[in-house]
Amino acid sequence: METTKEKLLAGLSRFIAQRPGLDFNNYGDSRSYRAELRAITRQRHDAERLLAAVSWRGITAEDILRFTGGGRLECDGGEWSYTAGQYWCVEYRRAAAALLASCLWAYWRQGMSGDNVADRLRAMARREFGRGIASRYFN
Repeated sequence: METTKEKLLAGLSRFIAQRPGLDFNNYGDSRSYRAELRAITRQRHDAERLLAAVSWRGITAEDILRFTGGGRLECDGGEWSYTAGQYWCVEYRRAAAALLASCLWAYWRQGMSGDNVADRLRAMARREFGRGIASRYFN
């Protein structure tokens, strides 16, 4: 059965939207808990913006699946899973955002030649997503 781009992105959207499952007891105080929660929410917003950017470009399902190979983020028929390195709650959305950023980088990279290609790609990311997302995922 062939997995379509729409099915992959719908599954990834559900994966990104799932609750992180933070346990307050893993934190020493409410301040550190809220700081972690803010960082996780930022990762969700980043991943959602990158997902929207990938959805309307000519990136294929094969392109998306090519970047999952060898990583902790895996797809099986449109359902995504993540194997945590340390703490799943703070890693899974960042992994999804990094996958999408890799897809965009490869898509933009097609047909580019000459000097400073990486700098031009980073400038494109900064123009489209702003400095924050560009510095977190396109460096």
